[in-house]
Amino acid sequence: QVQLVESGGGLAQAGGSLRLSCAASGRTFSNYAMAWFRQAPGKEREFVGGIRWDGGNTYYADSVKGRFTISRDNAKNTVYLRMNSLKPEDTAVYYCAARRGVVLSRAYEYGDWGQGTQVTVSS
Repeated sequence: QVQLVESGGGLAQAGGSLRLSCAASGRTFSNYAMAWFRQAPGKEREFVGGIRWDGGNTYYADSVKGRFTISRDNAKNTVYLRMNSLKPEDTAVYYCAARRGVVLSRAYEYGDWGQGTQVTVSS
C-alpha cells in the first residue's frame, strides 16, 4: 500500500493555472503507475490523466488534453498535475491514485487514493 497526499488546490480564474502535487510514501513509488481523477458535485469520479511508472508515457482525457500535463519525480516520490487554461468546468475535487502495472482509466482499478484537493475555477 502507498499513502498519498495531494496539495496545491485552490481558487483560480478562468484562463489561469494551478499545479497540484501528490506526495507518496510507504512503498517503492517507482513501482506504481499514477493517475489523477476528479469529481465534481453530483458527478462520478472521472479520469483526468495518468503516467507510467518511469514517466515514459502519459495519458489524458480528451477534456484536458493540451491544457493539463502530468509529470513525476521518482527521486522525490511525487507526481504533479500542471493545469493551464483552466475553465469553470474544471472545478472539482482532484485525487491522485496509484496502482501497480499500467495506467488504467477506471477508478475502481486503483487501490490507493489521496484525500483530494479542491480546485475551483471562477468565470
